[in-house]
Amino acid sequence: MKEKEKDALEVFERAPIGQAVMKNTIPAMVAMLMVLIYNLADTFFIGQTKDALMVASVSLVTPAFLLFMAIGTVFGIGGTSVISRAMGEGRRDYAKKVCAFCMWGCVAVGIVMVIFIFAFMDPILKLLGASANTMDYAKEYLSIVTIAGPFVLISNCYANIIRSEGKAGMAMIGQLGGNLLNVILDPILILGLGWNVAGAAIATAVSNLISAAYYIGYFKFGNSMLSIHLKDFSIKDNILKGVLAIGIPAALGDVLMSVSSIIVNGQMAKYGDMAVAGIGVAMKVTMITGMICIGFGQGIQPLLGYCTGAKNWKRYKESLRFSVIFGFGLSTVMTIVCYVFDRQIVSVFLSEPEALSYGIEFSRILLTTSFLFGMFYVLSNALQAMGAATAALIINMSRQGLIYIPAIFILQAVIGMDGLLWAQPVADILSVILVLILYHITLKKQMRK
Repeated sequence: MKEKEKDALEVFERAPIGQAVMKNTIPAMVAMLMVLIYNLADTFFIGQTKDALMVASVSLVTPAFLLFMAIGTVFGIGGTSVISRAMGEGRRDYAKKVCAFCMWGCVAVGIVMVIFIFAFMDPILKLLGASANTMDYAKEYLSIVTIAGPFVLISNCYANIIRSEGKAGMAMIGQLGGNLLNVILDPILILGLGWNVAGAAIATAVSNLISAAYYIGYFKFGNSMLSIHLKDFSIKDNILKGVLAIGIPAALGDVLMSVSSIIVNGQMAKYGDMAVAGIGVAMKVTMITGMICIGFGQGIQPLLGYCTGAKNWKRYKESLRFSVIFGFGLSTVMTIVCYVFDRQIVSVFLSEPEALSYGIEFSRILLTTSFLFGMFYVLSNALQAMGAATAALIINMSRQGLIYIPAIFILQAVIGMDGLLWAQPVADILSVILVLILYHITLKKQMRK
């Protein structure tokens, strides 16, 4: 093994548990924090226009944008799982082929998605819940961000994959740079130039283009053990199956999150545009805890995957135990902070009294179970790290789909508008119970192999 490879993989193999976990997760959490800021920036600066309809339109389009991120997750999380286990097994050439497959898969699927969205723009926006008041704003925003679709896929994919070769810091830089650029461009384009919704969309598109360019440059000019060269592209030797078997269940959570958001927005539209604006901001409040915990979970996955490939179950269990405890503490603290300062956070985005009131009320309901996020995302990523495709599929279908979506309609029928909000805490509790059961079953099976 080359010296650079030994140095990169040292953290997986021999670093103290606490150090190994934090070295992988801190960059991932920082990156996700920047993703959060990046997601909040558009809403914040649009909010400064004092036009709640613009805020509502950006919130409505968010699920469509999340679909691009979800497909990037298919290749990113699926690729990371396969690559990290291949690294643990010493199969470096195979890992390179997987990496190249993910790049060109992102390009192909991204182009198809762009064509599809432009072909069916109006029906898509109506499905998202756009009203006559928000349609023009929503169409303007979606048209621009869609152009950057392939770059969104690439940046989201390789922010994950680079961590599989022990380069969590390099992965973070790509996300950090692109997201920071978005935050800088938003006030200039939205407020300074007065481009409003179009300015927010352009900032988002440019930031993803720059992030994707960084990752491509990393492979072209850096010291990566992996490859994105077309000559290394392959779908043979279970590459396609291996990536999709883990990637699709992982991304399914994001897809179902988008679908459930569409359903909630559609149902919330019955109560008016101000309620839609309120739920959009309330979801962003819970994202503060959620995104950081997602980053922590994704950060631990390469370490757990490497341990799985190397059959080092002692190190696996120690890393997992440390991560669950730390993740639970992290999500608990973040939940308390968000709850205490919910009014201040919501008022940053909304000033219209009715929308503000909705935003505060909805935030407090959604925050009820966000303290469980740390434990949930650690365990769900542990399943992906072990290559447990079926278990990962079950948990990702359940949380935002099989449990959450029925709960939306049942609870709305029982308690009205608030039922649309309480559906999420119910889904959170049941999902944590489910992931605990699936994790213990899967670990026993893996250790018998």
